[in-house]
Amino acid sequence: MRSDRRRLLKAGFLALSLGAAQLARGANMLAVRVWPAPDYSRVTLESDAPIQSTQTFIASPPRLAVDIEGMQLNAALRELVGKVQASDPNIAGIRVGQYSANVVRLVIDLKHPIAPQVFSLQPVAPYAHRLVFDLYPSQAIDPLEQLIQERMAAQTPSAASQLPGASATVNDPLGDLIARQTQPGAAAVPLPAPTTRRPDMGASDGPFMDNPTRPGKTPALPRTDRLIVVALDPGHGGEDPGAIGPGGTREKDVVLKIAQMLRDRINTSSVGGNPMRAFLTRDADFFVPLHVRVQKARRVQADLLVSIHADAFYTPRPQGASVFALSQGGATSAAARWMAQKENKADVIGGVNLGGQDRQVQRALLDMSTAAQIKDSLTLGNSLLREIGSVGRLHKPRVEQAGFAVLKAPDIPSVLVETAFISNPEEEEKLRSEAYQKQLTDALLRGILQYFSRNPPLARNRGL
Repeated sequence: MRSDRRRLLKAGFLALSLGAAQLARGANMLAVRVWPAPDYSRVTLESDAPIQSTQTFIASPPRLAVDIEGMQLNAALRELVGKVQASDPNIAGIRVGQYSANVVRLVIDLKHPIAPQVFSLQPVAPYAHRLVFDLYPSQAIDPLEQLIQERMAAQTPSAASQLPGASATVNDPLGDLIARQTQPGAAAVPLPAPTTRRPDMGASDGPFMDNPTRPGKTPALPRTDRLIVVALDPGHGGEDPGAIGPGGTREKDVVLKIAQMLRDRINTSSVGGNPMRAFLTRDADFFVPLHVRVQKARRVQADLLVSIHADAFYTPRPQGASVFALSQGGATSAAARWMAQKENKADVIGGVNLGGQDRQVQRALLDMSTAAQIKDSLTLGNSLLREIGSVGRLHKPRVEQAGFAVLKAPDIPSVLVETAFISNPEEEEKLRSEAYQKQLTDALLRGILQYFSRNPPLARNRGL
């Protein structure tokens, strides 16, 4: 009897061992994706089971070697080689092969040294198990310096003469600062801290009213002698497509195009003789975590942040544009609360490396909202809502409020614009129309200029 029990135990152990080995070998690669961007390039491997891997970074020449265990080379993995674009700022190429009977090896050849972040994501929305490689350049781009250098390059007499109200020579303290820093032998000078609007700036008769102006008279604007920066935030991107319309239109594509059109309009505009410059939190199809969008806007010392989205609902009937501001308390409606919860899930779908971030610091940043910032945001939102209402239907006639994570910059008036319901077939067609995109862009620009005309931006620190 003991021998029979021993045989049964050995057979069971063998069956379990074979089952585990078979399970490991059974993992199948479903899809591979490459998302190039100046900020970082992302490589995503999607499998029907959790992916076990080890990786090694080799400095010279720079490359990342990745061994994927329990995997057989298949068509999806072979496709990875052809997905690298020549224009990718970070990846030169990818090689893939069956390294051993149960291990696939990837070698990601790099254009320069990188700081890789590797993490796994559990199944969510349309995705199965994902292994993500975020390849950040070791020498990070300074968005503020890049923005001002672009402006300085545009400040030739021919370029400046095309800016309405801008003179050929613009007194730009931030540009002077960058110029001094780039001169040979110049001592490093710290960048100015973000400016915060005083509570009395943009004061109004109420949170949903702007200062009245006399008909036919333009309010005199004090000269601030500096660049006015507007941060534009096209929602979603990369792994996160956002809402998808019944005709297949992806929110991330539509809002990026609108943001790019608005950027071009802003870059040829001025307020009170002060030139404007737009900064995009993403200028291509890649994912940006919500807290990073806030950090980017603060890094370029933006005077405003406008996050652009295209709404969706369970049914195709809802229609019209909406504008949202942050709320320190509860949401102003159940719909606003639902919308904030939906938009705040972007990080889950897009994929954030929580292990690579200080979550306490993130939480502190996103909890520093102030009453003054919210008040200014409501004023900005009303300016935009009036202009958007002149080119299309409004879903709600007032600015709504809820806890949108992307609006939590404590020192930047910030709003989220839902341009239309992409889930409504008629509005999806409008969003795809270049004519409507232009009308919407013009309305957003008018709203921004109207806000600045009544709430002039503060001068930056001249002592730098």
